[in-house]
Amino acid sequence: MTEVLTSIEGTGAAESRVSPFRLKPKFAGRIWGKADLKPWYSETGVDGPVGEAWLTGPECVVATGPYTGKTMKQMAEQFPRQLGHGEYPLLVKMLFPSDKLSVQVHPDDDEAKKLGLPRGKTECWCVLEAEPEAKVACGILPGVTRDDLRTAFANGTLEDMLEMVPVKAGDMIYVDAGTVHAIGPGLVLLEVQQTCDVTYRLYDYGRARDLHLEEGLAVVKLKTEAGKIESSAESGFTRLIKTKYFVVDQFVITPGDAFEMPMDGIGCVVGLHGEAAVNGVEFGPGQAVVMPVGSAALSSRHGATVMRCWEPMKEI
Repeated sequence: MTEVLTSIEGTGAAESRVSPFRLKPKFAGRIWGKADLKPWYSETGVDGPVGEAWLTGPECVVATGPYTGKTMKQMAEQFPRQLGHGEYPLLVKMLFPSDKLSVQVHPDDDEAKKLGLPRGKTECWCVLEAEPEAKVACGILPGVTRDDLRTAFANGTLEDMLEMVPVKAGDMIYVDAGTVHAIGPGLVLLEVQQTCDVTYRLYDYGRARDLHLEEGLAVVKLKTEAGKIESSAESGFTRLIKTKYFVVDQFVITPGDAFEMPMDGIGCVVGLHGEAAVNGVEFGPGQAVVMPVGSAALSSRHGATVMRCWEPMKEI
């Protein structure tokens, strides 16, 4: 399929329409990560434990088509109307914790704009794998005050004030900005979030990393909407979550099936199981294919499970 299909008119010069393209994951070393990411990835190119695979990060490199070798940042700048007005709006990651992550919090849109950033950081976690006792922390226990939090920061008891949530494979967890949260070991998560990398670390289990207590306390919300989200059956797919920032849908493709899949906003498709293709661009588990607004043919010869992650359309 040809890459340039038509042109998009708007304010400024017309843009050539971009067909779907696959990105190479970008791996990030983390002290809480794993040395072995199999069966998801056989090689990472990183010495030491890897905690995150960024699937749509700005440094991820295009792996298919005429733009092979360009970064996602360069693509978003070259095709602003199709890929996010200079910055791709969704950061999709896979997380591989073998130890507890820090207790942390993120700013919302208004707080981020005060820092000169375009958006805050609301996120969600789809649990792909979970050991029997796996848990995440989502929010503050009822009745906890800001003074309680400040005391807990000082004496190392912050974890005792968190809402601990047991999780299993298939769960979807919503974490709106301002929620104090943490991820425990024994999990593999697919994280979909607003593209913002501001994290205020509140507690880190004695590890020698910087904390951001005052900055974090300034954005903490004592009550949020965070927690498990119930999925809903739609026509041909399962809707896992829908917010104003992102929508995540799961498709189970039977062997030999092919159909048109709409993309009603900027987004991507991520492979979970089996091999699939979008307009002939093949991808497998742990790989993302970026899709501009429109529709594309989703198919699989032997069957696959994929996630569609997209940002609802906004006025531009």
